[in-house]
Amino acid sequence: MRETISKVLVFVIFLGFMAFSFSIRGAVAKEIVLRYANFPPAPTFPCVQMERWKRVVEEKTGGKVKIKTFPGSTLLGAKNMMDGVIDGIAEIGCVVLPYQPGRFPLLAGVDLPVGFTNAKVANMVLYDLFEKYRPASLKQVKVLSLFTAPPADIMSKKPLRTLKDLKGYELRCTGAGVKPLKLLGAKPVAMPMSETPAALQKGIVQGIFSSLEILKDFRFAEYCKYATICHMQTATFAVVMNKEAWNSLPEDVKKVLDSISREHSLWTGKYVDDHVKEAISWSEKEKGLTLIRLSDDEYKLWHQKVSPIIDEWVRTTEKKGLPAKAFLKDLYQLKEKYEKEFGEL
Repeated sequence: MRETISKVLVFVIFLGFMAFSFSIRGAVAKEIVLRYANFPPAPTFPCVQMERWKRVVEEKTGGKVKIKTFPGSTLLGAKNMMDGVIDGIAEIGCVVLPYQPGRFPLLAGVDLPVGFTNAKVANMVLYDLFEKYRPASLKQVKVLSLFTAPPADIMSKKPLRTLKDLKGYELRCTGAGVKPLKLLGAKPVAMPMSETPAALQKGIVQGIFSSLEILKDFRFAEYCKYATICHMQTATFAVVMNKEAWNSLPEDVKKVLDSISREHSLWTGKYVDDHVKEAISWSEKEKGLTLIRLSDDEYKLWHQKVSPIIDEWVRTTEKKGLPAKAFLKDLYQLKEKYEKEFGEL
C-alpha cells in the first residue's frame, strides 16, 4: 500500500515538474526580441525617437516585446539600412529616404522646397500621403513610422535679408542643398558636418544651410550670429520592419505597433520642433544670435527662385508612370490643413 502511495506521489510530483517546466518554456517563448538599427549618434533626434518608440512598445505589450536598439551605425549604416532590413540583418531600421536618390521617387516629393513651416506639419503631410498612395518603393517592408527633419534654414556670419545679400555667399550644405542654393544665387559648398567648424573658422564657408537645432547641438552659434528663416527642403525618414519578422508577430502585437504609428510620427515632429526652439533661444541668450524672418515679398521671391526643382521633379516622376501631379496637389492641400493646426515654428 505504502509502495503504491509512493509511486503515486512520485508520479504527481513528476507531472507537477513537467507542467512547471512547460510553463517556463512557454513564458520564454512568448518574449519577442526585435533588433532596431539606426545610423546617427545616440543623442540625435532620430535615435531619441527610437528610444521613445522602444519604451512605448515594451510598455503597451506588457514586456512581451523587447527592443534592442543599435544607434551610431553599430549594426547597419545609413546607406545599407533598407537592404539590411530586407535581408533580416536587423528586424527594424531607420531609413533616410533621400540618402538613396531615385529609390523612393514618389515620397521624394516631400523633400522638395515647398515651404513646410515646421516638422509637425511635414510629418503629418508625409504620413497622410503615405497612407493614401502606399508607394511600391516601400512594399518590401512594413512601415512602422514616418517623420522628417525640420526644414532647412540658413545660419550665417552676416545678416541675410534679401537675395542680394545671399549672392555669392559661401554656405556649407549637403548634396540636397546644392540646387536650392545655386538657384538662390549663393555658393554651395558640400562637406561633412565634421569638417564645418574648421571651415567656418578658416573662412572657407561663411555659414550653413541646414535645420537650426545644430546651432546648439554643434555650437555653431559661436560662429554664426544670424539665422534666416526661409523654410527650404527637409529630409524624410521611414522606420521599416522586415516583412517576414512582421508576419511572424502575434496579432495583438501587430495591433499595438499599428496603433502607435501616427501618434509617434507626430510626437517626433513635436520633439524636434521643440528642440529647434530651444536651440534658437539658447543661441539668442547665450551667443547673441539675431533671428531674421524674411518679408512676405522676399519669402515669395526666394521660393519662386527654387520652383524649377519642383517642376523638374514633377516631370521626371510622371515619366516613371507615377502620379506626381496628384501627389503634389494633395501635398499642398495637406500642408495648408496642418499649418492651420500646428502653425509656425
